[in-house]
Order: sequence, then C-alpha cells, then structure tokens
Amino acid sequence: MKELADIKRELIKYGAIAGQKNFTPGVSGNLSARYGDNIVITVSGSANGYLKEDDFVVIDFQGNVVEGDKKPSSEKMLHVEFYKIRPDVNYIVHVHSPYLSSFASCGMALDEPIMAENVFYFGHIPLAEYGMPSSMDLVEKTSKYFKDFDAVLMANHGFITGGKTIEEAYLKLELAESYAQVVFNTKMLGGAVLLNEKQVEEINLLRGK
Repeated sequence: MKELADIKRELIKYGAIAGQKNFTPGVSGNLSARYGDNIVITVSGSANGYLKEDDFVVIDFQGNVVEGDKKPSSEKMLHVEFYKIRPDVNYIVHVHSPYLSSFASCGMALDEPIMAENVFYFGHIPLAEYGMPSSMDLVEKTSKYFKDFDAVLMANHGFITGGKTIEEAYLKLELAESYAQVVFNTKMLGGAVLLNEKQVEEINLLRGK
C-alpha cells in the first residue's frame, strides 16, 4: 500500500494540472484515492488546482473521519459508493469542467458515436439525473452508472470519473473534456457525421465488448 504522503503528492500534482487547464475552476469539485480500507479525500472548501498537504483527510467507508481534523468534501459518500461498486478503481476525480458541465447542464448525455477513440475508451458517457449536491439522492442517481461506466455526467452539476491510477483517472477527464468540446463544435458546424453501427461494432470488438 502506498504511503499517505505519496498519495497526497499524486493528488496535488494532478489537481494542479487540471487547474492549469481550467478543468477544475475555483473551489469546485473534489479528488480522492483508495487508501487500504479507507479513503483519502480533499477537504470541504479546498481548490483542486491549489491543493496543499493539509487539504486532505482520511475517511472510512461509512464517511467518518479517521485521520485529520478538517471536514471532508461534502461529496464524500459519492466517492465511497464508487469505490464500493468498483474494486478496480483506486482514484476518483470530480470536476465542473466547462464543456462537460455545459452538456450536463443542458441535460445531454455524450452518447453519439462521433470519434473512434471515445467509443473505445468510454462507449458513451451517460447523464445521471439531477440530485441536490452532497445529498444521498445525488449518490443514488449517479452511482447506478458506476458498474458499467468509468465516467458519468451529473445533470446541472458536473462530471465524475475513476481509474486504477491517478494518471489514468486524469487522462479520462482530459479525453472526456476534449470529447465534449468536439461534440459542441460539431453542433455549431451543423452536426457531426456519426460512425455507423458496423463501425461501432468493430470498435467494440477491440474493447472486448
């Protein structure tokens, strides 16, 4: 198991990268990592792009703080549920990046087969129904997608994704935000030419689906 200090350094590094690219503006969003039988998560009011060593606490899988003296992110139970459902996920990134949040706020899933690499990596990115931020209603409406999807849009809210490593989770965010921007641009240009069913099937075969 990684040392706590090493996990914090990873989250600080990739939070800063996300901040530099405007994927996580201001104090929005939160980051976490699996830490043995517990979870390291950013604290309430912290900014992903400007994290410091004391911007984290350790919680258990009931959401109780077991190490640290600050309040954990109010979205802690969303992270807990993702880790419970997906034992292969060790890091979670939740952000309000501009393009992904725009689609989430329009109530639009990213489900059109526009680019081969996005079909390959995501299949598609579903849209969870709106739930009040920090509520168990939000957890229930979003977590039902975690079994089958690594990335989910949250209506009128933002985006969440997970990965085996922090790099993998971050790269999924980067790819998804780019995907959303491409979809937006194609709509501005009159609409994308979609991949046909046969082309999608061929990509899914590569994915092992």
